[in-house]
Amino acid sequence: MKKTALAISLIALSMSAADAQSFYTDAVNSEMLRSADQHGRNRKEIIIPQVNGLNVYKADLHTHSIFSDGSVLPDLRVSEAWVDGLDVMAVTEHIEYRPHESKFLEYFSEYTNPEATKDITIQKVDLNQSVREAQKAAERYGLTIIPGTEITRSGTWVGHFNALFTTDNNTIYAEDHLQAIRNAKAQGALVMHNHPGWTRKNIDFTETEKAAYAEGLIDGVEVMNSNEIYPGIIDRVREYGQFIAANTDVHGTTALDYLLDGTPRPMTLIFAKDQSLDSIKEALVNDLTLAYGYGILCGSEQLLSDLFKACVSLRVIRQGAEGKGASLMLTNNSSIPFRLSRNGGNPFYLDPFTTISITGDAGSDTVKVKVVNMFCSKDVNPEIVLSF
Repeated sequence: MKKTALAISLIALSMSAADAQSFYTDAVNSEMLRSADQHGRNRKEIIIPQVNGLNVYKADLHTHSIFSDGSVLPDLRVSEAWVDGLDVMAVTEHIEYRPHESKFLEYFSEYTNPEATKDITIQKVDLNQSVREAQKAAERYGLTIIPGTEITRSGTWVGHFNALFTTDNNTIYAEDHLQAIRNAKAQGALVMHNHPGWTRKNIDFTETEKAAYAEGLIDGVEVMNSNEIYPGIIDRVREYGQFIAANTDVHGTTALDYLLDGTPRPMTLIFAKDQSLDSIKEALVNDLTLAYGYGILCGSEQLLSDLFKACVSLRVIRQGAEGKGASLMLTNNSSIPFRLSRNGGNPFYLDPFTTISITGDAGSDTVKVKVVNMFCSKDVNPEIVLSF
C-alpha cells in the first residue's frame, strides 16, 4: 500500500510540474497565469539570395479589405502580409463595388441622413482612406505599401484591372471602361490585367481588353490569382513586354484561405535595388518579376535561370576516374523548392536548404538540369547549365 501511495504521489507531482511549465505568472498581476505555449506573431522568413545584385522582394499586388468587399480591416491585412513573409503589398480596393458601405450606412443610420446617403453608387467617400490605413499599419512592420485600386467592370464581358502606384483614387472612375484606365495612367500608374480567365471559357481578349492592349495601357498580367493559374499568360507577357504576377486577390483571411490547409500564398517576386516605391515601380516597368505559387515559378527564361543559379550551388566531392563522372553535391540555399530532371530521367527534388548527391557526366565539367517546376512558356521548362 505504501508503494502504491508513493507512486500516486510521484505521478501527481509530475503532472503538477508539467502543468507549471505550461504557464507563467504575469509580470504585473501575480494572481494571473498566462499560457507559455502561446507564441506571438512570428514572421515566416522566405530566404532568397540576391540575383544579379538585386534583392528579391515578395509581394502581393492584389488585396481587398472592408473598404470594398473584403472581410478584414487594412491593418490586419498588413499584419497578415508580414507574418506570411511578404515585403510589399498593394492596396487595391474596388472603385465600383463597395458592398460594405450599405452595411455601414445601416449601422450608422442614427448619425446620418438616410435620404442623402441611400444611393451609394454616387461616391461620397474618400477612396484613398484604405491606402492611408494600410500605410500607417505598415510603419510597424517595415512593409512597402503600393497605393492602388481595382477598376471593376463585368469580368466576363469587360475585365478587371488593378491600377498600381496611384496618387488619387477619387479621380479614376469614368463611365467609359477605357477612360477609367486612362485616368489611372495619367497619374503615372501601372495597370495590371487581373485574372484573365475568370468567369470565362478561355483567356481570349474581350473587346475592352483588346482595345486596352492595342493602346498600350496594360503593363502586367496575373498568371496566378488565388487558386487560378493561366499557363498561356506566360507567353502573352513575353509577346507584349509586360511584367508577370501571382497574387492572392484575398478577401477573407490568408489563414483560412492558405495557411490552415498548408498552402503558402502565391506571390510576385520583384527584383529591385531596394524596397522603396520608386525601386519597386522601376522593377515592374522593366519586367523584373517572376510569379511564384503552388510550388511553381513562371516568367522569362533568363530570370528563372538567374534565380536558380543564385539559389543553388554545386561542389565537387571527388573527381571522376577514367570514364566516370565526378561525385557532386547540389545545395539549395533558398526557401524555394526545386524539382529537377537530368537527361530525360525521372524528376527528383531539391528541397529548401538541403543537399543532394549527384554524379556528373563522364568527361564533362558541367551539369545540365531541367527545372520541372519552372515555366518559361506554357509547357516549356528551362534547362540550366551549372559549371564545376
